Amino acid sequence: MNRLSTEERTRIVAALVEGNSLRAISRMTGVSRNTVDKLLGDLGKACSEYQDRVFRNLKCQRIQCDEIWSFVGAKEKNTKPEKKAEGWGDVWTWVALDADTKLVPCWFVGTRDAGAAYHFMHDLAGRLAHRVQLTTDGHAAYLSAVEDAFGSQIDFAQLIKIYGKAPEGSEVRYSPAQCMGARKAVISGRPQFEHVSTSYTERQNLTMRMSMRRFTRLTNGFSKKVENHEHSIAIHYMHYNFARIHQTLRVTPAMEAGIADHVWSIEEIIALLD
Repeated sequence: MNRLSTEERTRIVAALVEGNSLRAISRMTGVSRNTVDKLLGDLGKACSEYQDRVFRNLKCQRIQCDEIWSFVGAKEKNTKPEKKAEGWGDVWTWVALDADTKLVPCWFVGTRDAGAAYHFMHDLAGRLAHRVQLTTDGHAAYLSAVEDAFGSQIDFAQLIKIYGKAPEGSEVRYSPAQCMGARKAVISGRPQFEHVSTSYTERQNLTMRMSMRRFTRLTNGFSKKVENHEHSIAIHYMHYNFARIHQTLRVTPAMEAGIADHVWSIEEIIALLD
């Protein structure tokens, strides 16, 4: 990778953030797949470390949280124990999003249990400057995790969706149960009811699926290594937060949040390697 020019790195990273697979990028750029893989790993670490450092003392007002499913190697039910030890199986990405600036201040890649919720919420709490309103879905793991991380210094509500009967027959595999409605439940503090929503973070889930080949459903583009899965997500959020102009904001989320004063280029993101 050290022999790659800045122009070659730029072409590779530009293809990565547009959702191309490693092998597709190798074919398009003429660079070996191993070189693309090494650039993914090195840049993923740099992007993760940079965002971990700068996303502190954030003056957010309203935070929405959600989890998005994917898998590494094979789905959970098809994963052998020895492969499970290597990180194969279902993987959940926990995402926090500022409803006003659309900034993603933190995320966590892991399981969908109480331990992951605990880690995720404590990470989020350490990045905020003051009390915020928090909205999550009805996942029970949030209840104890939010209380442990924030105590009483949070206005917390859950948006609990109500689903009808799941479809039967051949449609059950691809068609989820119909959502019949949603109930807003105040958990602690005094959250404003009109702002109890997870719409923005759910829309961000779609952005992830569209921007990363690893999240595309019903394909063979899923991650084969959990490390590469994490690196890909770190690069995605670096590009999303700093280099991609949000359609409704007309600036990047980092600019709206006052963290950046210009739209980052791919070359600037690559410069994090140095």
